Amino acid sequence: MWRANCALCLRLLERGRIRAWVSCQPRFCSNDAPESSTPSPPKANTSLRTKTEKQKRRQQKQTLILNAEDNDMRWSQKDKIQYSTSTIPGAKKNTSVPFPLSYSPEYVEASWYQWWEKEGFFTPEYHDRVPHAQNRTFTMCVPPPNVTGSLHLGHALTVAIEDAMVRWKRMQGYRVLWVPGCDHAGIATQSVVEKRLLRDQRRRRQDLSREEFLQEVWTWKSQKGDEIYQQLRRLGASLDWSRACFTMDQGFSEAVTEAFVRLCDSGLIYRSEALVNWSCALESAISDIEVDSQELSGRTMLSVPGYERKVEFGTMVTFAYPLEGQDGEVAVATTRPETMLGDVAIAVHPDDPRYQAVQGKHCRHPFGDRLIPIVTDTMVDMQLGTGAVKVTPAHDHVDFELSRRHSLPCLTVISGDGTMAPSCGQWLEGVKRFDAREKVLDALAEKKLLRNKKDHAMSLPKCSRSGDVIEPLLKKQWFLRCEDMASRAIQAVEDGQLEIIPPLHIKTWKKWLSNTSDWCISRQLWWGHRIPAYQVALPVLRCVEQQARERAAAQCGVDPASLTLTQDPDVLDTWFSSALFPFAMLGWPQKTPDLQQFYPTSVLETGSDILFFWVARMVMLGTELTGQLPFKQVLLHSLVRDRHGRKMSKSLGNVVDPLDVIAGASLEVGGVTCLTREGAVGTWANSHQDTLARGLCMLALVEGSEPLCRSESSPQQSLNLCSTIMNCARELHMAHHCAIPRPSLVLPPSRSMDRWVCSRLHSTVLQCERGFEARELSAVTAAIHSFWVHSLCDVYMVRQLAVSRRSQCAARSVLYHCVSVPLALLAPFMPYLSEELWQRLHPLLTRGAGGGSSSLCLQPFPRSSDLEHWHSPEEESHFLLVQEVVRVARSLRAQLWAVCSPAQEQTLLHFLPAVHTLSRVSTLHIHCPQGGPGARPSAPPPEGCIVGTVDHSCQLHLNVQVMTVYWKRPEQGSNNTGGDMFSL
Repeated sequence: MWRANCALCLRLLERGRIRAWVSCQPRFCSNDAPESSTPSPPKANTSLRTKTEKQKRRQQKQTLILNAEDNDMRWSQKDKIQYSTSTIPGAKKNTSVPFPLSYSPEYVEASWYQWWEKEGFFTPEYHDRVPHAQNRTFTMCVPPPNVTGSLHLGHALTVAIEDAMVRWKRMQGYRVLWVPGCDHAGIATQSVVEKRLLRDQRRRRQDLSREEFLQEVWTWKSQKGDEIYQQLRRLGASLDWSRACFTMDQGFSEAVTEAFVRLCDSGLIYRSEALVNWSCALESAISDIEVDSQELSGRTMLSVPGYERKVEFGTMVTFAYPLEGQDGEVAVATTRPETMLGDVAIAVHPDDPRYQAVQGKHCRHPFGDRLIPIVTDTMVDMQLGTGAVKVTPAHDHVDFELSRRHSLPCLTVISGDGTMAPSCGQWLEGVKRFDAREKVLDALAEKKLLRNKKDHAMSLPKCSRSGDVIEPLLKKQWFLRCEDMASRAIQAVEDGQLEIIPPLHIKTWKKWLSNTSDWCISRQLWWGHRIPAYQVALPVLRCVEQQARERAAAQCGVDPASLTLTQDPDVLDTWFSSALFPFAMLGWPQKTPDLQQFYPTSVLETGSDILFFWVARMVMLGTELTGQLPFKQVLLHSLVRDRHGRKMSKSLGNVVDPLDVIAGASLEVGGVTCLTREGAVGTWANSHQDTLARGLCMLALVEGSEPLCRSESSPQQSLNLCSTIMNCARELHMAHHCAIPRPSLVLPPSRSMDRWVCSRLHSTVLQCERGFEARELSAVTAAIHSFWVHSLCDVYMVRQLAVSRRSQCAARSVLYHCVSVPLALLAPFMPYLSEELWQRLHPLLTRGAGGGSSSLCLQPFPRSSDLEHWHSPEEESHFLLVQEVVRVARSLRAQLWAVCSPAQEQTLLHFLPAVHTLSRVSTLHIHCPQGGPGARPSAPPPEGCIVGTVDHSCQLHLNVQVMTVYWKRPEQGSNNTGGDMFSL
């Protein structure tokens, strides 16, 4: 069983069993290593091979799981430890019961949130009862999710980051307000209810009156209930639920109306006929930033809403217009031949020699008895197509501007529902636009005017809401002038009044706001904030109904009661009302106490994808309507993507509900529960709230990091950390036989190991403070993880187990301090686990549980200034050598010689007991070949040792020339033991 040419160290630790040490050719470098007569083969890349093998084993394991039915395998779920003590909802959890045998999220997370919420810990009013309260406020709002759906991991990331910041500020003594909210989501909600009506009642929206349809929407809203709010509670979000805000609430609706009226009165909102981005599927206008561009390299077949078959795009069609009154023709090229029915002119470049003779002449339209002029314009690209372009002002933005310069009429040929208008003639009236495209091409070919058709690279505009191909249409809409507001938003960033983190988004912020156009704020929907403008037999009056009646009566000189008003049927863009959220949620336009105390808010944290949809518009409208920036800092995190790098999308089927992740979402494959799913974030299954929140914060706001879903180590690392912390706290709690005195915050500890671990604690607190201030939550979680695992548990507690009982009692104050302070550091990220352990450990103090709040979430957050006297950089620096020695010694585990410098000798002697304990060696000889003052005389290591290198001046030597194998076994028939001993 022994293999040659390797070092094998086998130790069976069961008492009365075999105990053997065998050494052959070592794998460490040796002073007298024998030379091999045959050349050794090249060594493979060990790390790469290991990584490849792990990946192969993981794939094999997944294959076994997926094929479990064929392999006749049965998988059983691990038993979960549940909290079974009877607790009234909202009552404090009983922590006097024994510790659970192991970490169980179901046990730890039970009952705490209901108690926190009932006690009012999350409300700013509780601030007055906190002993360390400061006269400072911290305000945030949750980016209001759409009422239509449920939260996904992107929302969970936002909540995890914001909750960590809010809990941190609350523990610092700030008066904290974190407001939950929900957006009415005009387009999305109306689409959901319309589909429901069609499915359940076989009726379309147009079959109902507006009031009847809105009643259906409110019925659906009441049935859906507070699903999103319950999700936020399950995520552990410490929100003030008494101030929850829905954008269609009465108070919020009044704020939207007031904002519209003020902006109208100041001349920023106006109504005009203009070319807008129109979604035929929604039958509504959308804003410029709601238009996505799909790049096509050539002929491409795409699915379009409302069409059973795919539609062809990415082709350029050339056809001819015959000249009027003479022979000849002018050929034009287009990617949308169906719009040629709305052509009103042909434009050529004035310097194009091909068309000098036809400038100012006319062509006859082949499908109508009308003439279209040939105009000249320098905007025409002579190199594109034929050099002549058809002008369709009612269906193209560039043509619309050209028509204004040449006073050309606008002819609409496509209706709002995507069918051809009556002006096209009976042969096309009511035909869908892309079906009409084929009919037009056939008709052109029949008239022998079709010249060619070829592939053409193009950018296809699509509606981000419906996926429909955008159709530019000429419509009367409401617009908001943005130029001046956008300039002030840029200036706020340049002057440092508004901070954007990370700064890489500042360039994009300036670029977008510098090129912004007027915002089309009206939508042709029924669900939403109806535009508060009314029409009489006069121009539209921009005001609410009462004011409209009074203004109209004054202008007409009639009795207000005799007027009949008709309200504009359109509603406001959802983003318009959402842009008011930071101040409307606090009661604006009324001067409420909340508005005066908590506005402007402190920080806005959200995803980078809505920087302009929401953030920029909040800045513009907040500054315009309140005279102040709505927040001082914008914190942007990257998007959560699936393993293929795609955004979370319902259409892609890769949306993951965080509650499914917490509960351990499963996919049934072949009768076996599999915790991964193709295209989804499978590595986060069964994370639970604490591990999910910390795992998300681990990678939050890290520039250049991999997409969150691709990290497989974060959730498992968080789960391992929870188990480590639970075991550490249990070990401390079990030693209750020795009373724990209060840790001294004045006198530094006397023992070297105590000084080192306390200094490490100070450094960790300092790292957490700096990380929170810089909004680098990943740095905070990394510092906390490093202290718990690599300093406290792997080193200090291992050393504590080896000291005497008297020393243990003396050091328990330090150990308690080193556990309770990191629990407070951990509280913003893992509130359940930290609360559970703090409630169990806090009463262990000699003077009971007095002197602080009843919950850890209201305890003072640790400050490095309070631990400054514990800081010992020399101890930390010197102990790095000890850790390296221990690392190498653990790989040898025998009698060792440390060959080092005199300075290193003093460090090793200083921590010698710790070296023995942590490296598990019985004897360590220290030899300094350079000698020097203070160096102790010692014999050098014998020849033939294997060598482990610590650094350039420190090496560990192990003598392997003579090893002893001791075979110990119990005698048969007696309790006595005997043994044999021989040398190698």
